[in-house]
Amino acid sequence: METQPTEAIRPDPTLAHDIDALCRLTGEFTLRSGQVAAEYFDKYLFEADPALLARVVEQLRGLVPTGTELLGGLELGGIPIATMLSARTRLPAVFVRKKAKEYGTRKLAEGPDVAGRRVTLVEDVITTGGAVRDAATALRAAGAVVDVVICVIDRSPPDVEPLADAGIEVRSVLTRADLDAARAG
Repeated sequence: METQPTEAIRPDPTLAHDIDALCRLTGEFTLRSGQVAAEYFDKYLFEADPALLARVVEQLRGLVPTGTELLGGLELGGIPIATMLSARTRLPAVFVRKKAKEYGTRKLAEGPDVAGRRVTLVEDVITTGGAVRDAATALRAAGAVVDVVICVIDRSPPDVEPLADAGIEVRSVLTRADLDAARAG
């Protein structure tokens, strides 16, 4: 897929450094896996900083595939990014829950109907792609076409396509290597 025709997107050479400086924390952290780590990357810190989030979104704009009809922000971290990206691109957003709510409309995807529409997923950080895989499966079951996810940071190992088995291309602004290089430099 091609990217949206937009005015030229100029790479932000300091973005990796600024995100790393704000979001990499040291201490003792229990990870989702139960492992304990001495470093933790708090992605919500860049999402809560309006100036930094605006810079991130400017870079994401160039990754949006041509033909995208909806931006699908994944709960929780993808929602503020998708909202701001929607405002910049004028593409409508849909907010994808981890599971359908059990009251009211009982929707998994809040916003416009996804059936028959091309949805580009929006995520903050991808490591294994589990949340993206789950969201894509649910959206596809609702009739959406999902084949690309754009994310701020791809933390998967180099030369690994974490969602290839699900038929989803990952497009990222930064990688773990970019953040490590910014830290070292």
